[in-house]
Amino acid sequence: MASSLKNLSDFSNTEIPSAAPYSFGIAVAEWNAEITNALLQGAYDSLVANGALPQNIFVHPVPGSFELTSAADLLLQTGKPDAVICLGCVIQGETRHFDFICNAVANGVSNVAIKYAKPVIFGVLTTDNQQQAIDRAGGKHGNKGDEAAITAIKMAALAATLKG
Repeated sequence: MASSLKNLSDFSNTEIPSAAPYSFGIAVAEWNAEITNALLQGAYDSLVANGALPQNIFVHPVPGSFELTSAADLLLQTGKPDAVICLGCVIQGETRHFDFICNAVANGVSNVAIKYAKPVIFGVLTTDNQQQAIDRAGGKHGNKGDEAAITAIKMAALAATLKG
């Protein structure tokens, strides 16, 4: 959890394996584009900085966060990615729509990961307001896209290790 005392994009206390042997799918929601584009940039830059080859990073925009589950499923059907990163932003509004979308996406991402036995990373901001989203998309709390990319690298490496 991000707080004023914690920047989630600080990975100085952990070892990050090389991303070079892996390929990554990134599904990114177009809704709240200011935020999701910043998340995408953070994820892409982190993958490349940790050895991923640009030609092994497949970016696919989708209309909104609800469609991330479908996109992850479609990406994994191709057999190309070793991990999929789902990036989106859902900001609390005046109705319960927020709750339904957040729950559906979280459950959907988990189900796709289980279905394919491959990492599918939940990089979706679920914030109360725009400022909280900005703070987590390159602002004072780091970039959730960075965090999602590092998680994808670590999980792809774990999967490869366990498969032998």
